[in-house]
Amino acid sequence: MLRQYKRVRLELGKSFTYKEIKKVYTIVLFEKSNAAFTKFSKEQYIHRFEQKSDTGVEMDLLQEYTFICLDIFDNTIHNEGRKIESRLEEWLVFLSQDDPDMIINLLNCNPEFKKIYEEVYTICLNMERMMSMFSKELEILDRNTVKLMVDEMIEEYTKMTEEHAKRMEALDEVGRQMEAEQEKMKVDEEKLKARKEKLKANEERLKADEEKLKANEAKLKARKEKLEIDVAKQKERAETAEAEVEYLRKQLVELQKSNK
Repeated sequence: MLRQYKRVRLELGKSFTYKEIKKVYTIVLFEKSNAAFTKFSKEQYIHRFEQKSDTGVEMDLLQEYTFICLDIFDNTIHNEGRKIESRLEEWLVFLSQDDPDMIINLLNCNPEFKKIYEEVYTICLNMERMMSMFSKELEILDRNTVKLMVDEMIEEYTKMTEEHAKRMEALDEVGRQMEAEQEKMKVDEEKLKARKEKLKANEERLKADEEKLKANEAKLKARKEKLEIDVAKQKERAETAEAEVEYLRKQLVELQKSNK
């Protein structure tokens, strides 16, 4: 609020009025909520406050507060089957989560955050750029205090860089695993296609064998019928020959009798 007041008053000079001051929203993020929030609710993670008069007089005051309990949000978003449902939840996941699975879920939900992760990673690698992000008001602090703060920040951001590198490595590993799974699926599809083609060829071969078997059966049936006909003819000839032999035998017996 004070910084805005100084800037606007400097810009407007004598024409400055307090109406030019815009409302200021203070957002406080809790990594670990205090008892007041955890006892109030295990699910409600956003609490909004505004200034009010104890007499009931209403005024549009310039300061409002929003408290966000990231640990309660973390418990809520990790519930089984819970999905990221809004733009606000996307940002809260980005601000609070270092779980690779949640990061992947966020990127799947909104790929725009990939550029932000990459930008944060790049900034963490560039300490000079990192330091330029801090307010110029650090210059009025004692040099030893500044040096101590810088050393602590360097150490903190070095740790953050290492952790982010691990996260990126985990994401890369997940990506490699997904690519490997895709390659495996592609190989399996090729194998399945080859098996289908082989099965089709076997079916065609079996069909050809069945047709060939039917043709052979037809030939055997024709041969059997012809053989039966030949056997019948042979039997008829044998019977005729036997009758002729019997006739000749009788003639021979009569001839012998007549000669006596």
